Amino acid sequence: MRFYEKFVGAYIKTSTLINRRDVVSKVSDDSMTLVVRERRVEAHDENVISLVLVDPGGGELPAWRPGAHLDLRLPSGRQRQYSLCGDPADRRTYRIAVRRIPDGGGGSVEIHDTLTVGSALIARGPRNGFGFAAPGFGSPSERLHFVAGGIGITPILPMARLAERLKLDWTLTYTGRSRDSLPFLEEVESFGDRVTVRTDDEHGLPDAKELLADVREHSAVYCCGPVSMIGGMLEVLREVTDVEFHYERFSAPPVVDGVAFEVELAKTGEVLEVPADRTALDVIRKSRPDIAYSCQQGFCRTCVVHVLAGTPQHREVTLLDEDRERGEMLICVSRSAGGRLTLDL
Repeated sequence: MRFYEKFVGAYIKTSTLINRRDVVSKVSDDSMTLVVRERRVEAHDENVISLVLVDPGGGELPAWRPGAHLDLRLPSGRQRQYSLCGDPADRRTYRIAVRRIPDGGGGSVEIHDTLTVGSALIARGPRNGFGFAAPGFGSPSERLHFVAGGIGITPILPMARLAERLKLDWTLTYTGRSRDSLPFLEEVESFGDRVTVRTDDEHGLPDAKELLADVREHSAVYCCGPVSMIGGMLEVLREVTDVEFHYERFSAPPVVDGVAFEVELAKTGEVLEVPADRTALDVIRKSRPDIAYSCQQGFCRTCVVHVLAGTPQHREVTLLDEDRERGEMLICVSRSAGGRLTLDL
């Protein structure tokens, strides 16, 4: 069976490259095949599309909660993560949204340019690194305030929908470059006066205090957006003791106090230079775009690799002592403690 799996995997990869169409198969127990049932443009600037994904046989899909995402393996072999932005009550469909980013590593461009209705994908999950605890249902807070920056609306939208369904006290501030750039704008504005939409072209760049204007004591804030926006809000709320702050970034945080080092990919002998201001993952994925990663913040373990030589400088709080003793390392945040690292890649 192991030989058969290797043969099928090699056949699928070769056939995909030759025929330039989707040829997919289940590759592990926790993976599944999904088919694109619907594709829509969700922003007037046409840079955001949504995909509705279904089981090929029409069966039910694994349950999920607001904040969850899917790991998708694209036809090229790239693996990318996208937040679920549909309705968790709908067990027959998943919905994701993807903003086209020309220099973002190719995943979004591939989805925009190659995936059509009927395309098939391998998916894993759903998984959740941005869990939602509603007031009265796991949180001691009394009200909610959501902040979404652009495509950051995707994990926030199911949270707002659930808050509305539970008849909670909540507000949402939705911000972006312009109204044309904001996906799901009509869907968001259907919540009425709970929502404030502010755009850079009409109101200027927002500051953290403006984004938190609706926050009172005993509130829980859920935010998804750019690193700079989240950083500003963290600074404002750092000394506040009666407000919860939950956030998810769609990009990696900046490297702090980094020192340049080298990584060697043991299986090919390739040596890569990791600059002081970049992560090992960032450098390695330029050479190996199919490498698996997700949060880029050191908590999900997707990018864990085995260190064959050298001493890692661990910059996460996820791995156990025994994990580190076995030589495991999260290349999205951790670095070298000095000298070259040889990785089992």
